[in-house]
Amino acid sequence: MSRIIDTLFKRFDKTIEANIRSSARNHGRRSFLARTGSAMLGAAAITPILPFDRRANASTAEDACSYWRQCAIDGFLCSESGGSLTTCPPGSTVSAVSWVGTCTNPDDGKDYLVSYNDCCGKPAIPTATFCNNNEGERPGYKMGLYNDINWCMANEDKGYHCTVSVVVGLAE
Repeated sequence: MSRIIDTLFKRFDKTIEANIRSSARNHGRRSFLARTGSAMLGAAAITPILPFDRRANASTAEDACSYWRQCAIDGFLCSESGGSLTTCPPGSTVSAVSWVGTCTNPDDGKDYLVSYNDCCGKPAIPTATFCNNNEGERPGYKMGLYNDINWCMANEDKGYHCTVSVVVGLAE
């Protein structure tokens, strides 16, 4: 069986070699380079090379956690849990305490103070996007700047649901 396979491979190899040698005899390197150059020039002529503004989508992020005001968030996004970026979903209540972060808006280059509030009283939705951005987080002894706490502990309904990010104002 291996003899048959060896014979087939030898014939295949000879055929390919004969075709390549014939092509090399009939076509020179210069004609190959000329054809390749023409093809590349033609492709460049058809491809639109127009200027475009990259800033058009600057304020939108690749994913929800990369949005500029989510720079210090730690939790599920309320915008995917029945609420919005700034409001808790119906049936949940905003936490009595929160943590703050300072985030830079790439559109205007200014720093904003962002308050992160947990929404309490409903179970978390595991299919919602979970963000864990720790930019500017401080150790646990600076409680207002520490995002690894269940802030719903200050409420009657202690069950954590999601987190909203509210811009408080310009950071000075």
